[in-house]
Amino acid sequence: METTVVDVPERGRFEVRQGERVVGLASYHVDKGQMTLPHTEVDPAMGGRGIGKLLVAGVLDAARERGLTVLPYCSFVRHYIQQHPELVDLVAAEDRPHFGLEPADR
Repeated sequence: METTVVDVPERGRFEVRQGERVVGLASYHVDKGQMTLPHTEVDPAMGGRGIGKLLVAGVLDAARERGLTVLPYCSFVRHYIQQHPELVDLVAAEDRPHFGLEPADR
């Protein structure tokens, strides 16, 4: 069964789906060139399968494609960025200290 990440702007979230079933989501809000990411969740029955990582990767890819910076208030998103230093540039330099992220040039 195919797993996809889909933007559902009318609901203010990205959904990760297996077939037609929603198995996770990441809520977001875009304002003034920034995508605020306050919350992600994955169906507990789907835990340990990389669904959350797939979801966050899709969300961050979309932010980059749209030329947005992100505010990773969600700890899962923040941890994902910490584990993938090539993504730190998605967080504006002045916002990085607030989220415990090192500047990209360090």
